[in-house]
Formats: sequence, C-alpha cells, structure tokens
Amino acid sequence: MPNPENLKGHEFTSGQSREEAAKNGRKGGKASGEARRRRKAFAEAFDMLLEREYSDHNGNKLQGVEAIAVKVFRQAMDGDMKAIQFLRDTVGEMPVQKIETVNISPEAYERVQSVLDRFSSERDDDVQPTEGV
Repeated sequence: MPNPENLKGHEFTSGQSREEAAKNGRKGGKASGEARRRRKAFAEAFDMLLEREYSDHNGNKLQGVEAIAVKVFRQAMDGDMKAIQFLRDTVGEMPVQKIETVNISPEAYERVQSVLDRFSSERDDDVQPTEGV
C-alpha cells in the first residue's frame, strides 16, 4: 500500500493550470501527428523512387535501389571511406559496439588494480626500442 506522505498531488511543475496543460498537450499531439504524416509521405515517395526503373550511361536498366548500390560500390572501390563503411554496415559486417559489465570479486579487483598501479608507475622513457624497429 502506498505511503500517502510520499505521494505528491498532481502538480504542474511549469506553473500551468490543468486547462493550460491540456491545451498544450493537444497542440503537441497535433504537431506529432503532422510530423508522423510528413515522415510517412517522405518514406512513400522514396519507396516509389527506389522501385522506379532508370537507365545508366550504357543503356542498362536498373531499379533505383540497384543504381544506388552501384554508385556506393564504385565510390567504395575508389577508396571513399564513408562509402566503404556504409557498404560494410549495410551487408551486416558492422563491428560489434557493446560494453559488457561483469561482477568480479573484491580480491580479483585488488589484484588487477595492483598490476595497473605497477605499470602506471613505470616510466615510458625507461623502455628502449630494440634494434631494427
């Protein structure tokens, strides 16, 4: 059962009245709906353009999506790193970007910390390169 002392009333933090808050909420809902309709219209237009048939400079017939794929591939082959990354990511070879947290015992943490402390206390200029490097 909730503790009544911890419950706040329905206060509006911006100092608005209930009517003003409802009016502003309706405005936000209408704007959100309009933005959603605009995004849908863009998506439909792009879908139509991607399905449309085009001709390249050799007279070959390509759909829009194929023409874009050829263009990106050519740019990647010319060394454009953004095109290379886009191509890699699009075909599903994007490198994994995740951080994994693990729980370790305090003893293991202390051992790791002591190794890190030992290495950080050593000076980099004490290390000399080997011959031929």
